[in-house]
Amino acid sequence: MRIKTFALNRLLAALGMTAAFLGSSSAMAWEPSKPVEFVVPAGTGGGADQMARFLQGVIAKHKLMNQPLVVVNKSGGAGAEGFLEIKGAKGEAHKIIITLSNLFTTPLATAVPFNWRDLTPVSMLALDEFVLWVNADSPYKTAKEYVDAIKAGPDNKFKMAGTGSKQEDQIITVMLQKAAGKKITFIPFKGGGDVAVQLVGKHVDSTVNNPIEAEAHWRGGKLRALCVMDAKPLPYKKKVTAQQAWSDIPTCQSAGIDAEYVMLRGIFMPPGVSPEQVDFYVNLFKKVRELPEWKEFMEKGAFNQTFMTGKDYADWVARNEALHVRLMKEAGFIAK
Repeated sequence: MRIKTFALNRLLAALGMTAAFLGSSSAMAWEPSKPVEFVVPAGTGGGADQMARFLQGVIAKHKLMNQPLVVVNKSGGAGAEGFLEIKGAKGEAHKIIITLSNLFTTPLATAVPFNWRDLTPVSMLALDEFVLWVNADSPYKTAKEYVDAIKAGPDNKFKMAGTGSKQEDQIITVMLQKAAGKKITFIPFKGGGDVAVQLVGKHVDSTVNNPIEAEAHWRGGKLRALCVMDAKPLPYKKKVTAQQAWSDIPTCQSAGIDAEYVMLRGIFMPPGVSPEQVDFYVNLFKKVRELPEWKEFMEKGAFNQTFMTGKDYADWVARNEALHVRLMKEAGFIAK
């Protein structure tokens, strides 16, 4: 009896040690131990800023992580300030950055010593669309009417507001110039929010803002959407204005304008972080994507809801970089 009791005690002790080991292994899964700085390499009010602040709020609301996300705008040098900070924070897993096309355009246009390969890819959250907008009081009801008016006028008569210089908005403006055969005056501003306000105030003739940057003004009857710069119409059929849903906006291609462009909304971390640390953020954003608030945000901003991680994400970024090299060479935007 004593032998059996001794054997049983040894078995129970072994099971206890196994349970303790499994519990400690689970506890060892990495998670932030201090506030996480969420860098936006652009100004306030633009698409990247709005998405970052939405993520900050919804993650806090649903307690998806124990530490807060702290959004910090670092737009200096067309976003170089933000990217260089993340590049220099090797091994620091308490910093993440949301990207836009300046991930490619800024180093190409300025020769700043930075490339996306200096960072650690985490996940593509979505792809952002571009829409050609005019003021609601503009005489142009269609994209063709607007481009025809540019064709009929002298060079630089029409003014386009956009975010930054030699970035995505100006790249698209060059596409429109090619379609019209006339130069368009491009006026840069710090962020998409400022750009939309300029058009509402009739200080410029058009913008190519992301949907989320212009949605409130469109809904309020201040702006008119002429065409979307994607290969097919947007899928969202719920009415935004009294007459139109996102799906009602025709493609620019259908108006004879060769302008197709979508933009990354993705997350990167500094170099030198561990796979476990990357996995934490991948899983965090997967949880966000399951929330009803995320689905509402995606529809409000008419996003393409493609999600990628790992090699698929890195391969997509590499292909998009090559596209930007070509587009910026054609536009003459590459730093000498």
